Amino acid sequence: MTQGIEGKVILITGGSTGIGAETARLLAARGATVAIAARRKDKLDEVVNDIKAHGGAAAAYVLNVTDKAQVEAVVADVVKEFGRIDVLINNAGLMPIRPMAEVNTDEWDAMIDINLKGTLYGIAAALPRFLGQDSGHIINLSSVAGIKVFAPGGTVYSGTKFAVSAITEGLRQEVGGKIRVTSIEPGAVESDLKFTTSGTAAETVLDFYKQAIPASAVARAIAFAIEQPAEVDVNAIVIRPTAQQF
Repeated sequence: MTQGIEGKVILITGGSTGIGAETARLLAARGATVAIAARRKDKLDEVVNDIKAHGGAAAAYVLNVTDKAQVEAVVADVVKEFGRIDVLINNAGLMPIRPMAEVNTDEWDAMIDINLKGTLYGIAAALPRFLGQDSGHIINLSSVAGIKVFAPGGTVYSGTKFAVSAITEGLRQEVGGKIRVTSIEPGAVESDLKFTTSGTAAETVLDFYKQAIPASAVARAIAFAIEQPAEVDVNAIVIRPTAQQF
């Protein structure tokens, strides 16, 4: 199915691996032009080359989502290169799991900067353009930890993802007459995210992720939200392994 996806220009942050990369491959296969942005140019190029080898259209942009000016510049470059932007997928994220008693404030800052500020910077760059063209779709990657506190260990991560879920819903209420807004809330998904945990919780996290579903499953959920008719807004999708209790 390509209806609702074909011809759209879609920017995906955190697009070099995991959910972002699989979403780019799927959307490109369904006829979208995908712009993927992340910090590692070599990984981005691998995804773009794979998409082009299968007949798709893709471009790569080096981006650190914690840099507001960079986010604005990448969105501007996408519009300049392709003439417009139709969908923004705020996917870049970080998940170091650690008990709060260990007081690793560097990790707290990093999660706030990437998970929360990075999402806000994406919205700030894309929203005026969407409002100007009277159409657009913002998709934010939250988490099941954004609807149920993941503790012990994931308390601060949950805090950032609860914030993303709240911002997504508030944005929908503010601009939903013109702009579609979706929160994707995955459980355990096979990706590099599990490797951002170090210290005492690392083994526990790796064990938890043994039940993970493939990133392609989340990509299909994202495609489902995008492919709906313009008057249909899929507000939230929770997707987790059948075996996952949390």
